[in-house]
Order: sequence, then C-alpha cells, then structure tokens
Amino acid sequence: MKVVPDWRAASEIDRNRVTVTIVGMTRFALLALVVVAACSSSPANVAGDYSVALTNRANGCNFQNWTVDATTQGVSVTITQQDADATATVNGVAGGYLDVVLGGHAFAGTVDGDDVDLTLFGTRSGTMGNCTYTFNAIMHGTLAGDALSGTIDYAAKTNGNPDCAPIEGCATVQEFAGVRPPT
Repeated sequence: MKVVPDWRAASEIDRNRVTVTIVGMTRFALLALVVVAACSSSPANVAGDYSVALTNRANGCNFQNWTVDATTQGVSVTITQQDADATATVNGVAGGYLDVVLGGHAFAGTVDGDDVDLTLFGTRSGTMGNCTYTFNAIMHGTLAGDALSGTIDYAAKTNGNPDCAPIEGCATVQEFAGVRPPT
C-alpha cells in the first residue's frame, strides 16, 4: 500500500502555524508597548526654590579640604523647568564656590517621572604633569512631594594622558536633601 501525502492537510497546518505565530507576535508587540508606556511617565513638576542640605561622602577624587560626613545647610537652589528639561542654579556663596572650582553653577538635564538627572559640565581645567582635566558634577535626585533628595557625583574628565591615572575613573560623592515651599 502506497501512502500519498496529503499536501492540502500539511498546507493547512502550516497556515495555522503562521496564523498562531502572527497572533502570538502581535500579542507580544502589544505587551511590549504597554510595558514601555508604563516605564516612561510624564515629568513631575520639580520647579521651585529649594533650601538644600549637603553631606560629604566618599572622596575618591581626593578633593582638598573635603571632610567625609561634613554637612552644609541652607544652600539656595532654584530649579526651572520646561516640559522634561530642567536647570538647577546654585545661588549665593555655594554658587560662587562652584564657579571657582568647576567653572559654572548651573546643572542642566531632564526629568523623567519623579527622577531628575542634571549635569554641570566643568570648564575650569587643571593640570597634573601632562594630564589636563576638568570635573563634572552629576546630580541624580528623586522628588517626593516638595522634597528632592539624591546624590551629586563628581567625576574627572581627562585628556587620557597616563599622568591622569590618579584621577581617572575617580568619584567623589555628596548626598543632598532639599525642600521647597508647598506647591
């Protein structure tokens, strides 16, 4: 007895597989879209005049006159915001100090949900042998009501010369906690 394959039946099975595969892929794409939408949220309103307390933590970049656990109270910071873009301007004596050390006193970046990521790109260069460097300050914060808290990480940006080895990849850290008047 000779068995003759039924190509119509096999073709029907293949079409069912394709249909199942397409339906499965469509469901996966919809699920991925929902997950992405859930992870990205509209920016919180972080704008305002904050009174900030700073606490020095690790001094991996060996900043002079840095005392771990030393605190500074009442630093005035004004945050302005346009949609997801924000700028934090450090005012008063602390702003002047940042001007001298880093070359500026305004952090710029974005707000995503309650999270704030701002950077002050240093322009005040220093040298160490054949190494030329600046320091950037990167602020990562989270807003909870009218309180903004997080860290400021200071990191060296170098010309890559071997003389930069002592500061290449270093990190000096401050914790901050700020409050603004109720919004």
